[in-house]
Amino acid sequence: MLNQVPPLEPIDFFEVDLALREALEREGGGWGVGRAHDAGTVAGSIEAREHSRRAERNQPLLRTHDRHGNRIDEVELDPSWHWLLRGAIERELHSLPWREPCPGAHVVRAALMALWGNANGGVLCPVSMTYAAIPALRDGAPELAVAWEPRLTRPDYDHGALAGMAMTERQGGSDVRANITRAEPVAGGGDAGEDVYELRGHKWFCSYPPCDVFLVLAQAPAGLSCFLVERGPGMEFQRLKDKLGTRSLPSSELELHGAYGRLVGEEGRGVPAIARMVNHTRLDCLLGGATGMRRGTVEAIHHSRHRSAFGAPLVDQPAMRNVLADLAIESEASTAAAIRVARSYDETADSAFRRFATAVMKYWVCKRATAHAAEALECLGGNGYVEDSGMPRLYRDAPLGSIWEGSGNVSALDVLRAVVKEPAGLPAFIAECELAAGGDARLDAHLARTREQAQTIFQEGGDPQFQARRMVEELALALQGSLLVRYAPPAVADAFCAARLGGEGGRVYGTLPTGVDAKAILDRALPA
Repeated sequence: MLNQVPPLEPIDFFEVDLALREALEREGGGWGVGRAHDAGTVAGSIEAREHSRRAERNQPLLRTHDRHGNRIDEVELDPSWHWLLRGAIERELHSLPWREPCPGAHVVRAALMALWGNANGGVLCPVSMTYAAIPALRDGAPELAVAWEPRLTRPDYDHGALAGMAMTERQGGSDVRANITRAEPVAGGGDAGEDVYELRGHKWFCSYPPCDVFLVLAQAPAGLSCFLVERGPGMEFQRLKDKLGTRSLPSSELELHGAYGRLVGEEGRGVPAIARMVNHTRLDCLLGGATGMRRGTVEAIHHSRHRSAFGAPLVDQPAMRNVLADLAIESEASTAAAIRVARSYDETADSAFRRFATAVMKYWVCKRATAHAAEALECLGGNGYVEDSGMPRLYRDAPLGSIWEGSGNVSALDVLRAVVKEPAGLPAFIAECELAAGGDARLDAHLARTREQAQTIFQEGGDPQFQARRMVEELALALQGSLLVRYAPPAVADAFCAARLGGEGGRVYGTLPTGVDAKAILDRALPA
């Protein structure tokens, strides 16, 4: 057999990711380099690849009753799923910032998420929800946090606990205020005298039914409220979703028949209570998008270096070099932004930037991920269209980040809402972008246009919602361009500014302008 590409694995995904390595050090996570090498090596092992393939192929099954007709609601999962999730839990992807609340903890965790995502993206759903449940409980129900946090943060797969969420319903989707699930106070309260509610209703999407506890939205007497519900009596999982992607991950429909819930936050304040959790899971959507782009870039470059066509290696052919370099700068820009946003979760002084930047970058990176996956797949030709390449899974999983935790419109409108209700956010975001002022004339001009657009979008007679996506896109590009101008090699920063900010690029990947140093970009993206 001639002209065949060798397997990518084994590989240390951290060792070959210069952008991630530099960002980890730059953003205060240098103490986690050893952890990152471990995660990158294991995620890039042949063993991890085979476990991921098996978990995707042997999809989860729901057994609602035993042979005697008793309700059990057990999810059968392939042993490979447990291997993958165990690896994430033992590396503290679900708990590191809460167990070791030191500078850079969120940055180190973000790097670990980006690396373990190369093993399998599905297992990161329960990891993300468990990580995000801790701040929601600390803020809204300190007594529940005291009770549950030791289990939720334990790096022990067999004896710890996982948290899930059940928010959306058939009639509402992202409009959770349309929920009709009811929560009625129980007379006399719970065993310890605390307020307890009985929940009744249906949840159209409940992720990872094997979780031990769930944050659930329901209508209490004072309005939409948030509750912590333990898995058990009163919860019936109706079926598992037949999803486009993340096939290894069981997601379900849930019926609540008098399940006991304990209030998180105040009655009628369910959206603010759950928002703390959602902000953290949105960060993980951003990280997931950046991870997918990075993996697609690596696969495309690796294939192109080992595959020849028309008398020369693909990587030496100008048209392919343009595509690969374009994929690479998109990936690096997303990685730089994701790790910078992760740092804002470590620093109290960054709170205004954090809230605003999370929504902006979650929208943009997740939007770009699907087209990026499609282009990377195309670089492998017919080989990329078959399951053994891993590219179809990458392509199927890519749209999830744009849907989970708020679709594109929800995220864009959330940015508009933040401009009005949290007025410190936009100035903090612009101030971060302006740290690169004077570094590139195209970036300076883009920043000027973006400031003007942000100032005029709410003028009388305009329609801010109609323009929301455009404004968020310009803001996202400003932050990515600023980070690359400050920290990336000149070849990467120049190509990004020319193609994304200077109007010299085209509308699809592979349309970088003449003069771009594609070889330098590719040598950085995947050192030979």
